[in-house]
Amino acid sequence: MQQYIEFKKQRELGEILSDTFGFIRNQFKSFFGTILKIVGPYLVVMLISLGFYYYFIGDMLTFNVETSNELFNPIMMVLVFFVFFIAIIAAYVMAQATVLFYIKSYANNKGTIVFDEIKKNVYTHFWSFIGLGFLVAISLAVGFVLCFIPGIYLYPILALSFSIMVFNQKGVSDAYSYSFTLIKDNWWITFATFLVIGIIVGIASYAFSIPAYIYMMVKMGTMAGAADPAALSGGIFDPIYILLNLLSVSVQFLLNIITLVAGVFVYFNLNEKKNFTGTYERIENLGKSSSE
Repeated sequence: MQQYIEFKKQRELGEILSDTFGFIRNQFKSFFGTILKIVGPYLVVMLISLGFYYYFIGDMLTFNVETSNELFNPIMMVLVFFVFFIAIIAAYVMAQATVLFYIKSYANNKGTIVFDEIKKNVYTHFWSFIGLGFLVAISLAVGFVLCFIPGIYLYPILALSFSIMVFNQKGVSDAYSYSFTLIKDNWWITFATFLVIGIIVGIASYAFSIPAYIYMMVKMGTMAGAADPAALSGGIFDPIYILLNLLSVSVQFLLNIITLVAGVFVYFNLNEKKNFTGTYERIENLGKSSSE
């Protein structure tokens, strides 16, 4: 019997971290199964287009121009990059929406999820996530350009806007503006939470990138010591290196989900401190149980 994790309550930093991993562990099969069913096709397109992009880049940088693949075409490379750009936006947006609506279904149904409801909500709110993501990206870009510090200040605030849009059922502009209200007087603990999660996810992502780095270093050393020019014709981006990179990107994509789940716990923590939504719900449920 899986333990139900209550989202709608206040938590300290340590509890947010432990419950984030506890939720992922308890819901692992259902959670990632739902994500792969909805996001999987977009993730596959993203990885295939990225693989082709690596292939074209490697062909362009080949050391022996005469053996350069005849299929190389700058126009084709631009087209592949465009497909990758669209696919990565779609995959990350769909993943974020799926995570949030999965948790919403989980919280509203006391541990039970409704897949069809989640899928419908994800597609229904796709463009809202795109719009809010664009607004957040522009704000952070401007903030980081302005001496970097404003960007750091804005990140934990705006990271909550997506949860506000889903759980408070607000529009794009209202979710954006309310995030500043929600985090008021709690910026430091929110920043610390995202920082710790970021460090954990960053270290794990780097660990999965090491095999590709090692392979590249070994191959570059081999190529540097090769006397035969033909040995240099294959370039650095060979199929093994591309596959290792695609594996690394896939794992990093899935690790990003940890940050999304932690962000939801942060949202509910701040929401409880200000609005006591979960507390009122529990009192109301107790009243109903007593009357019955």
